[in-house]
Amino acid sequence: MVEHKNFQKPETRTEKEQEIFEALRVVQDPEIYKSIVDLGLVYGVHCNEDNSEARVCMTLTSPMCPFGPVIVKEVEDIVSAAEGIQNSKVDIVWEPAWDPKTMASDEIKMELGIW
Repeated sequence: MVEHKNFQKPETRTEKEQEIFEALRVVQDPEIYKSIVDLGLVYGVHCNEDNSEARVCMTLTSPMCPFGPVIVKEVEDIVSAAEGIQNSKVDIVWEPAWDPKTMASDEIKMELGIW
């Protein structure tokens, strides 16, 4: 995994953050039909102390991604549906830029032929 301020190490996630992170696996990039989590587009999930607010830090495959608004809406819907979450926000960041060679899961790299 690339080290960067936007990345959250899995071992630092709370139970609620991990729950939301796993729930986001169902969101697929509509162009390549792969999970945004497995593609490495979700950099972190951050909840406040009482788990009533959640922020997702993520990127898209490119700044010109035509499905960006659709993906963000799906992420917002999933986060908002998590038990106890009253407020949610999705932060799209471009730093670091998405790189499938270093950010995608090994399974995705194999499926897409990226090595």
